Amino acid sequence: MRIVLVGQGPFGKEVLEALIKKREDIVGVFCPKDKRGEAMKALAESSDIALFQPTYMKDPEVLEAYLRLSPDLVVLAFVTDILPESLLDIPSIGTICYHPSLLPKHRGSSGINWAVIQGDTRTGVTILWSEKGIDTGPILLQKEVDIGPDDTTGSLYFNRLFPLGIDAITESVDLVKSGKAPRIPQDNSLATYEPPCDDKVASVDWTKPGREVYNLVRGCDPQPGAYSTYKDRKVRFYKVEFLPLKEQRPPGEIATINKGEVTVALSGGALKVLKIKGEGGGKMDADEFAESTGLKVGMRFGY
Repeated sequence: MRIVLVGQGPFGKEVLEALIKKREDIVGVFCPKDKRGEAMKALAESSDIALFQPTYMKDPEVLEAYLRLSPDLVVLAFVTDILPESLLDIPSIGTICYHPSLLPKHRGSSGINWAVIQGDTRTGVTILWSEKGIDTGPILLQKEVDIGPDDTTGSLYFNRLFPLGIDAITESVDLVKSGKAPRIPQDNSLATYEPPCDDKVASVDWTKPGREVYNLVRGCDPQPGAYSTYKDRKVRFYKVEFLPLKEQRPPGEIATINKGEVTVALSGGALKVLKIKGEGGGKMDADEFAESTGLKVGMRFGY
């Protein structure tokens, strides 16, 4: 079975490595030209696999390469570019895609973030058959994992969804080769689609229930970083814990500053923050940020 792999970053490289170890017939690798494609490029070249680094997957040379390679199956391993429909028609079996949510829930580019932000307790990975719609194709395989109460998007991805995704892709390739790969239609009545998790959604509203604020911060860690303002500049929060707060304080008010941490009052609790990042700087211990900026107990973020 002739396979083309499209991907980027460490995940794309690990998928390529797993397929090479299984002695799959990989006839071509597509990855970005920039840093995101460096690891895949190096592995493809050292393995004597045809390498392509287009600016966009819609570029004419991509279609020409697909036609020359004549793949049976295309595997999409962490692809942020949109593949034109013309490419989906070429592989004789089809194109399969890794998506880090339990479709049809959390369609879109930020499925992990939104599972955490919305307080889900379960998520997983889906391998789906690609079609014209965004994450709407039939499901080939799904695997589930728990979301811990203190998980961030980063911990959930790197500790569970990353390795689970590699296993899911290799298992899916085996199912395709054996002719046993299902095509299960998604129940569109259960579908959700959320926008990219960027600064348009990462602003902290301190008046919301404390658990919602906590989930937002976890879901935006490490990117883009949930933020509020201090002295009219954005301040981003990382590595947080949810705590009870016995004394009543206005939400957003600094309750305590101790070694390595700052505690911020919430509605129904408190947010212990271990890392803070100001504009134009890197992450630092929360107490060091307070000392360097003049942040004191009784001051409020967002005011």
